[in-house]
Amino acid sequence: MNGPLESSAPFASVAIVGLGLIGSSIARAIRQSLPDTQIMGYDRNADVCARAQAIALCDSYHAAFGPELAEAELVILCVPVGAMAAAATAMAPHLSPETIISDVGSCKASVLTALRGALPYAIIVPAHPVAGTENSGPEAGFASLFKGRWCILTPDADSDAAAFERVAGFWRALGAEVETMDAAHHDLVLAVTSHLPHLIAYTIVGTASDLEGVTQSEVIKYSAGGFRDFTRIAASDPVMWRDVFLSNKDAVLEMLQRFSEDLSALQRAIRWGKGDELEALFTRTRTIRRSIIEQGQDDAKPDFGREHP
Repeated sequence: MNGPLESSAPFASVAIVGLGLIGSSIARAIRQSLPDTQIMGYDRNADVCARAQAIALCDSYHAAFGPELAEAELVILCVPVGAMAAAATAMAPHLSPETIISDVGSCKASVLTALRGALPYAIIVPAHPVAGTENSGPEAGFASLFKGRWCILTPDADSDAAAFERVAGFWRALGAEVETMDAAHHDLVLAVTSHLPHLIAYTIVGTASDLEGVTQSEVIKYSAGGFRDFTRIAASDPVMWRDVFLSNKDAVLEMLQRFSEDLSALQRAIRWGKGDELEALFTRTRTIRRSIIEQGQDDAKPDFGREHP
């Protein structure tokens, strides 16, 4: 599965289950890059369906699965990872045997287990587009969200090679770079690069909130620095991140232990005035930060590219 892949995926119809940030961004990206593809939008929240319809996000809108789902060549589950099994179980009676099932969850081992349990005979190609913002809802999406970003596919031994090629081509058509990983390895990598940073952000904001006398004045008032930038990811969907931490528990706990050890070492360096040790760490980490920008995964503009009046 590591050979050259096609640059496009000829899906005539795609069903998007969950019309939040990622689901709505997929719909917009399809409109822009694959305009002949029919988009079927599903969300169990009727209000979300109505909001999606008001902005003409999809070609059809459904608050529940029905026989029309069999027409979809690709179904993408854009629901919290803890809801994958329930969504897959609900749609199982309506699927065509030829339909390819995929998802966008940031935990792959648990999602793959859930999908295979609910859909034992389905064609499943798990995926994780490593892109997003702290915003949510159908209005939050935008077509360029995946351009230049990575989409990681985590097929297992039972995955269909032709289906893998089609899903990879689909994501490339939306502007993403495609990578392949083992599900367990993916979960370990994302525990470091995504899950742990969110956990730290939630903790720092929670600590500031506990210091009520300070938070209500100085911390909020002077949050133009690091605290402000941490609060951005701490504003992310609480249900989604609750499920992420519970679903990727082992990897997150392993990385959290490693982080705790590194934090203790940093604490000792500060306590004992080891300036050379601090400078060496900060120099190394600045180099890593610069490499993220060089690889096109962030903006090098001053103030993180924020626009100012």
